[in-house]
Amino acid sequence: MADLIVERHGVPVLLCSADGPPVASAQDALDQLIGAAFHRTDVVAVPAERLDESFFDLSTGLAGAVMQKFVNYRVRLAVLGDLTDRLRAGSALADLVRESNGGRHIWFLPDLDALAARLAPAAAPAPARGPVAPDSTSPDSIGG
Repeated sequence: MADLIVERHGVPVLLCSADGPPVASAQDALDQLIGAAFHRTDVVAVPAERLDESFFDLSTGLAGAVMQKFVNYRVRLAVLGDLTDRLRAGSALADLVRESNGGRHIWFLPDLDALAARLAPAAAPAPARGPVAPDSTSPDSIGG
């Protein structure tokens, strides 16, 4: 399967195929960014199995280098797939995933549906209520 351009909630996403070339270096990440720029997408969604194992070993620096490329070029990265086994193996990776998922640029999500939910517009705020009449005990009471 080839990479696809999909749209979720009006956001263009470059959905990388699972059987594409692995992301094993910062240059590989740049190649994905070039694809995103060419197709004018805001998000690159990469299946976790496309990432070299060294990505998940934070001591190699690959995850940091790849993530920094995406942040520098202002393209969001979504790593899609089940990371349960990898997260059990090390707390540093779990910390990275938790911190990234709290941000706006790099996300680790189970699947495309979770990405769509992340890209959904925030719920509209509740309408503002009109002015509230001061109660009789308030110092702002009228005629009090």
